[in-house]
Formats: sequence, structure tokens, C-alpha cells
Amino acid sequence: MSKPFYLTTTLPYVNADPHIGFALEIVQADIIARYKRLMGVDVFFTTGTDEHGQKISQKAAEEGVEVQAYVDRYAASFGKLKEQLNLSYDAFIRTTEPRHKAAATELWRRCAEAGDIYKKKYKGLYCVGDEMFLKESDLVEGKCPNHPSMQPVEIEEENYFFKLSNYSDKLLAYLSHEDSILPEWRRQEAITFVKGGLEDFSISREKARMSWGVPVPNDDAQVMYVWFDALTNYISTLGWPEDISGNFKKFWESGEVMQIAGKDQVRFQSIMWQAMLMSAQIKTTDRVMYHGFITSGGQKMSKSLGNVIEPLALVQEYGTDAVRYFLARHIHPFDDSDFTLERFKDAYNADLANGLGNLSARIMQLAQTHLVEPVKLEWKPLPKEFTDALDAFEMNKATEYIWSRIQTLDQKITETAPFKVVKEDVEKGRAIIAELVTELAFIDQMLEPILPETSKKIIDAVVANKKPENLFPRKD
Repeated sequence: MSKPFYLTTTLPYVNADPHIGFALEIVQADIIARYKRLMGVDVFFTTGTDEHGQKISQKAAEEGVEVQAYVDRYAASFGKLKEQLNLSYDAFIRTTEPRHKAAATELWRRCAEAGDIYKKKYKGLYCVGDEMFLKESDLVEGKCPNHPSMQPVEIEEENYFFKLSNYSDKLLAYLSHEDSILPEWRRQEAITFVKGGLEDFSISREKARMSWGVPVPNDDAQVMYVWFDALTNYISTLGWPEDISGNFKKFWESGEVMQIAGKDQVRFQSIMWQAMLMSAQIKTTDRVMYHGFITSGGQKMSKSLGNVIEPLALVQEYGTDAVRYFLARHIHPFDDSDFTLERFKDAYNADLANGLGNLSARIMQLAQTHLVEPVKLEWKPLPKEFTDALDAFEMNKATEYIWSRIQTLDQKITETAPFKVVKEDVEKGRAIIAELVTELAFIDQMLEPILPETSKKIIDAVVANKKPENLFPRKD
């Protein structure tokens, strides 16, 4: 019997509306969660919002609104993704919730008790975009590589630090497990970073400079650094530390723990967070999968270039499953990939409108016209090509395999010509049509994790022996 499976995305920072990059991450996670459930695994899938930090307070001030009102508004916009992208997550955690603040406070207390937190004065370059201090070796032409349009600010203050330098050997031992990071080159990147020498990192800010955060225990003049606070969400969402005998024990301690994150998160998720867990004597994450970035026309998306893709606008125009399809098949799970409206529309018309939609309509029209009763269906084991792809978290290969079956089935209609046979030999024609319906239903089993809404419409049509509504109207 499979272990319980815990799956989480990173928490998007609520200083802007949801973008296509986070839509990719959460759709990837949803496909994995739905697939695991389809295979009989007990799944806990969680996401949420990261709501503290300097960028948040600055944005709220710029808009002239209270910070809590600001984060409430954006948290609601991310919460709407559940319906907009048809997500199946089990929990949504906000870092401004009392239960999360209590968990962050307890994690701090445990790390301090382990002797891994100390206070010192520090002077360095600070990137507001990443909300972290930078080393000279981090800079590219004097700027943060993740935020080249922002000028790093020199800051001098007294902060608490976490003794990351204490965990080099333990982190290398953790990273020596080949399944600790996917893909492999990201694991090697993490190992290289640790071997290059770990520096202790700041985990607090002076409250006088940045008050929007979780208070540091026993020091009213400091608040927790947003990363220390936010990373705790992965266990606070399970009820830790109050309810360690429930979901935390079942899914974190006894289950398989997997995180999904962007490629710029390796240092935070697989080094800093794992060291914090080690310090607090909590089980480390079993695996972190890192996806690439989505570009547009070969360029990084930015509002100034006018090439930002809004997922909600795509959903409104093409439907939820069209967006899920493109993200699953045409965006590589680990590498950077390009997303343009032209590519999206071409894939929609070719693969969905003229492909799956047309095929389903043809087969079920034949069934509705010529079969006396619905085809009796039996669950069949999913093909190895499909399960191997999803077990390796290669959503693109799994989707490509489904479409190869769709093309084969379409070719079978051409070769067998049931619309002609049924006129000459009714029983033979009906037998061919029943085979086509059975194969369509089998394809539908594989579609469920990727296109859940479409999958339901197809299986409902098969059970009712009726042509479905137009699944994907062609777009001119």
C-alpha cells in the first residue's frame, strides 16, 4: 500500500494579481495530486499566500490602504484560482492567520533552543525584490540577478541570524539522495552552492524599519524575516505544532513529502528550509521539484514590455481546460518555455477543437444514432507509458501519449468506416462503434488528472450514449 502523499506549491507573494508562472506551478501540482488519487493514494494538497514583508507594506502605502485590507484583497484573487483553474487542493494557508503565526513562533523557539539563532550588527546590500541580503558574488553588473531593474540598497542594522554554516555536512548528506531534488541538474546546483561555503543568514528585521511581520519571541523591536515566517507554512497548514497527531503525523512524518517551486527557489527551499527543519528536529522534505520560467516571445515577461500573459483572461476566452492543456503539454516541466497567444491559439484549434473535441463528437454521434444502449465500461489499468511519465512528473510526455492515442483512434475511424459498415451490416457496424466508444472511455481515464472538466463531460456522454456538447468551439 502506498504511503500518504503530501504536496505543496510555494506561496505566491500577494503584491500583484496571479500570473501565468504561478498558474503553471499550481496546475502542475494539481495534475500530480489528481493522478495520485486516481492511483488510490491518500493525498493532502495545499497552497496559500505569503502576506508579510517589506514589499507588501510598501505597496499598501503606495495605494493608501491598510496593509491587512491590501493582503485580504490579493489573497482573495489567489483563492479564486481554485474555481478558475479547477484546482483540487485540500487546504489554503495564509501567513497572516493566527495558527500560522503560532507555528512560525514555535519554529523560531526550537531553532533558538538548538543554539542556531544569534543576534549581531550587519551591513550589506539588500534586495527588496527578494527581501534578502546579497553577497558580492551574487551580483550581476552590480544588481540582483532576479531583479535587475532594482538597485540594491546598503543597509546597516542589528538582526537575528540563523547558523546555516552549521549545516553544511548535514545538507550535503541530505542532497546526496538522488530523489531529493528534481531535475538532477538542480540537485547539482544545490550541492555546488553548499560546497561553495554557507553563510549565516538574517532572519529578522528591525520593527522600526519594517513592522509588517510576525513578532520575534521576546524581542518587541524585531519582526521575523519574511522567508523564515513563510517557509513555516508547509507544516502550519497541517496543524503543526498544536495537532501533531493528525494530518502532520499522517502526511509529513509518515508520508511522502513533495514540494513544487520555481528554479529561482533552490537556495530557499532545498538549503535554508531544510536546515531550519534539521535545527527544529523535524523531518526534511523528501523531494522538491523545480520548474522553469515561462517566457513570451523569447523574453522575460514584464508589464513594461507588454508581454504579460494573464491566466484569467485565457480562461474567460478559451476555458479552464484549454489553459491546463497548454501548460501540461506545451510547457516543459523543468526547462524554460515560451508562451505566446499565437502558439496557444494554434494548439487550441489543432489539438482541442479539431482533435479531442471533434473526435468525441464523431464517436458519440455514431453511438447515439446506432447503438441501442450505452457501452458497458470496465476500469482498465492505465498504460505504462502514461504512468511512467507522471511518476517522473513529466506532464508533457503523459499528455503527448494521450494525444498519440487520440490520433490513433481518429485513424481507426477512417480505416474502419463504421458509418458505412453499419448500413451494410448493422451488427458488425455496431461492434466497431462500441470498440471506438470503449477506446474513447479509456483515453478519458487518462484525461481526468489533466482535463478534469472535459473528462467528466466525455464520460457523462458515454454513460448516456449521447453526443456531448461542443467541447472546444473553434476560435478564428
